[in-house]
Amino acid sequence: MLILLSPSKSLDFESPPAANEFSLPDFLDQSRLLIDKLRCFSPQEIASLMGVSDSLARLNVARYAEWSLPFLEGKARQAVLAFNGDVYDGLDAKSLSASDLGFANAHLRILSGLYGVLRPLDLVMPYRLEMGIRLGNPRGKDLYAFWGERLTDALNSAVGATASTAVVNLASVEYFKAVKTKRLTVPAIHPVFEDWSGGKYKVVSFYAKRARGLMARFAITRRIVDPLGLQSFAEDGYAYDPAASDSGGGRWVFRRKLK
Repeated sequence: MLILLSPSKSLDFESPPAANEFSLPDFLDQSRLLIDKLRCFSPQEIASLMGVSDSLARLNVARYAEWSLPFLEGKARQAVLAFNGDVYDGLDAKSLSASDLGFANAHLRILSGLYGVLRPLDLVMPYRLEMGIRLGNPRGKDLYAFWGERLTDALNSAVGATASTAVVNLASVEYFKAVKTKRLTVPAIHPVFEDWSGGKYKVVSFYAKRARGLMARFAITRRIVDPLGLQSFAEDGYAYDPAASDSGGGRWVFRRKLK
């Protein structure tokens, strides 16, 4: 199976390196086109485009100015170690072994507004470019139009290389929207994580994001390649609920009650 994650807005380029092995993103030529476009924006325009504060806008304008190919020594980091949000707290990639990271590099992909599709060990430089941003470009009005079918083609290639029987979508709606699901060569499975809250089960964003990372780690450390193996996921008290799931439609629900 091939697992999909979203990137995070929070980044970590300061902690000591946790891995030496690395690979390079496949779409750097496309990333350069986006960087060239972003360099045309002032800090004020970036703040408006991305809905961020003036200080974050200035930071990212500086990042776009520094971005270069080949990557500057000491300025790039493996994607799975650079991203630092709730999902990546659950994944805890820094504690994975070299063998674990090697397995992840084959069986996990991170969707990215700037880089398209990333393997975990692909190097990235600091950036912010969410997939849902309406960045006009020669291919259309937004990044979905920019990437077109490239991301789906890349995923299908990875599916073939790993003999995967399913794509396991642990990415957000914003990012998975960039995938042309009807063109995937295998079915997509969508794990959903629900917590008992306010007298009913519902998705609690913080917990659900962390659970996505926990499930990715569960698959990596146990070398799970058959998606049915994910139904035994029981980290942090979650359990697969077949009655609440629509297995035929690929919606697998995992529930827990917090004590």
